[in-house]
Amino acid sequence: MEKKTPSIEDLFEKAETYTKTSIELAKLQAIDKAADLSSSLLSRMMIGVVLGMFALLVNIGLSFYIGDLVGKIHFGFFIVAIFYLLIAVLLFVFKEQWIKTPISNLIIVKMLKNKTL
Repeated sequence: MEKKTPSIEDLFEKAETYTKTSIELAKLQAIDKAADLSSSLLSRMMIGVVLGMFALLVNIGLSFYIGDLVGKIHFGFFIVAIFYLLIAVLLFVFKEQWIKTPISNLIIVKMLKNKTL
């Protein structure tokens, strides 16, 4: 029996094919991660827009209601505006732990999530 040993050209060809396949796989995995991350962020942004519209309408109604209670409509809008100024200051002070860290963690979890086929 004759034993066939692979030639050096065959080994180079197989190594080249393996490298091309590995690069293609890495590209496909990057596309999958980017699509997963962007779809997740986009869906959250869409929910945020709808909630923002709801909050806007509720705040307009609340401003009119408070304005009615204090006697002048524009005072109601000033009171609601001051409330949002206080929220903005709190968000600015705690932006690292309330905004940046959770978003960073979400992105990291999405990027490192393994999908099994």
